[in-house]
Amino acid sequence: MDQNLYQNYVKILRNELIPALGCTEPIAIAYASAKARATLGCFPDSVEMCCSGNIIKNVKGVTVPNSGGLRGIDIAATLGIVGGDADRELEVLEGVTQEDIERTKELVANGFCQCKLQEGVENLFIVAKVMKGEHYAEVTIINRHTLITKIVKDGEILFEHHVSEDSPEYVDKALLNVKDILAFADEVEIDDIREPIARQIAMNSAISDEGIRNSYGAEVGRTILELYGDDVKARARARAAAGSDARMGGCSLPVVINSGSGNQGMTVSLPVIEFAKDMNISEDKLYRALVVGNLIAIHQKKYIGSLSAYCGAVSAACGAGAAITYLHGGTEEEVGLTIVNTIGNVGGIVCDGAKSSCAAKIASAVEAAILAHSMAMKHHSFQPGEGIVQGDVESTIRSMGYIGRVGMKITDTEILNIMIDRVDINQA
Repeated sequence: MDQNLYQNYVKILRNELIPALGCTEPIAIAYASAKARATLGCFPDSVEMCCSGNIIKNVKGVTVPNSGGLRGIDIAATLGIVGGDADRELEVLEGVTQEDIERTKELVANGFCQCKLQEGVENLFIVAKVMKGEHYAEVTIINRHTLITKIVKDGEILFEHHVSEDSPEYVDKALLNVKDILAFADEVEIDDIREPIARQIAMNSAISDEGIRNSYGAEVGRTILELYGDDVKARARARAAAGSDARMGGCSLPVVINSGSGNQGMTVSLPVIEFAKDMNISEDKLYRALVVGNLIAIHQKKYIGSLSAYCGAVSAACGAGAAITYLHGGTEEEVGLTIVNTIGNVGGIVCDGAKSSCAAKIASAVEAAILAHSMAMKHHSFQPGEGIVQGDVESTIRSMGYIGRVGMKITDTEILNIMIDRVDINQA
């Protein structure tokens, strides 16, 4: 395999598979506000949060981690200022205390934080502006949850960042394709990807265990186990859903994300881990399968973007299905059919924000991916020209990406309008 391509794939996995504490959108808000406070150098009198619609959508209904069950942009931003550690990035709220929570509630009740929707910007857009008297500091995050693009203090730009091919974090996701992903998974030296994959297995399994053991959210994972028993297909769905139950319900355990999302990180990994256990697969083969799943998921999301009206559980489950086919010794054609069959089935699930029902969407998407795998191994598949299915797997991925990025843009807007009561649905 070409070494430049090889190293690019390794770097993608290392950059993407990182730990995050709680839902990444409220965490990104807490990170921005914590960084703004650190820049200001003192505790502010107030904070203004300016966010894109997708950020608002994904924060409105989800519990802010380590907040004692509280929700909302104002809670996330204020808690980041009161008890956050910006140096920890996506684990910014790891050290929050009960005293911090009580102070946050008091500040929010007194109007400490003001929030507003910013239209006409990137889907992932956050500006945190903290003020103390005549002084202020402002931090901007765009396109990635920890990508600070500008820091301003009292009108002076202290930091401005533009990602270029020379940037240390730059990776070329345009080089991702199913054929090369499978070749890379077969050839990669395990030590080159051991750290992010091992961390994904350990952290995501731990929060899934927590979701199975205890009551979180709507208890989707536990319900699946009660209804469908100990079959591996049920366990695969339940384990992924239980992780989301816990995460959306405010569990303080970190997870390893995929495409900027903890739910996607759990969806792409936990079903594969469960199948590997059932099949008594070696650690080496499991690692290679997770390489397949993670990169297939990232490959799909590169066409869609981090946040949209397209439910990321579908692309993540699609990656998991491809990895399960890989575990079973599936060929490149069979992996491709798994992807096509998943997209052709559940490609239309919408994202209406991060919340407890994400666990149910994950369970549905994983079920579709397992069905897609079973069909593919028998060489049954949806045919080109049937809906959005195209003549090959790459074209089908691109067609779904176009729908997610372009076709569902108005859907995204109207979902947000409903969530923030901009429309009267009784009069629609």
